[in-house]
Amino acid sequence: MNDSLPRPLNGRSPEARRALFAALSALALLLGGLAPAAHAERADKDKPLNIEADNMTYDDLKQQTIFTGHVVATKGTILIKADKVVVTQDPQGYQFATGTVAPGTPAEKLAYFRQKREGLDEYVDGTAERIDYDGRQDLTTLTTRATVRRLQGLSTVMDQVHGSVVTYDGQNDFYTARSGKDVAGPGNPGGRVRAMLSPRTTGAPAAGAQPGAGAPATLTPSTTLQGAPQQ
Repeated sequence: MNDSLPRPLNGRSPEARRALFAALSALALLLGGLAPAAHAERADKDKPLNIEADNMTYDDLKQQTIFTGHVVATKGTILIKADKVVVTQDPQGYQFATGTVAPGTPAEKLAYFRQKREGLDEYVDGTAERIDYDGRQDLTTLTTRATVRRLQGLSTVMDQVHGSVVTYDGQNDFYTARSGKDVAGPGNPGGRVRAMLSPRTTGAPAAGAQPGAGAPATLTPSTTLQGAPQQ
């Protein structure tokens, strides 16, 4: 027999079988260690909710915790700022938060929301008179004079949508917008949805290109709503 030809495993010496088994075991461990990274889940919904405020009250009948006065709520990469935040939790442990400001509050003092996009140096932030966060669906609804933006880093605005109600689906990077009288004004008497969307390109960005222009985003504007805000 020609010893230079490959032999089946059963025909190898004990030393060769042990070496081959060790190599295969090492490869399996390596692949097993890499697998979770390829299927990483969003972690925000599993992080604790931390809140700072001037005052706090607990309503046992409604199972609500109410925070008032310069409220700052954080949950992983999620940030909510408002004059008042009401927090509830369902029997499965999912948390829900509603942040509000008084009607007619100046634009620079509206309730604020921000969340980091998965695996990217990008954030989605927004302002409105009311912000509802649904921890079960990772869904944020901004109501009344709502604006949502996609940011490169924390400063460069890539996309912006303005409407009466804007929802942001954090799991699927998808948002919807609806028009309304609260966003009507000069040049927009009907209160129509307005959007500014940066062009998407594939491949490496050219020299001097706007930051992030080479990375396609999955955010897509729509004129229909998926789910209504909580009352």
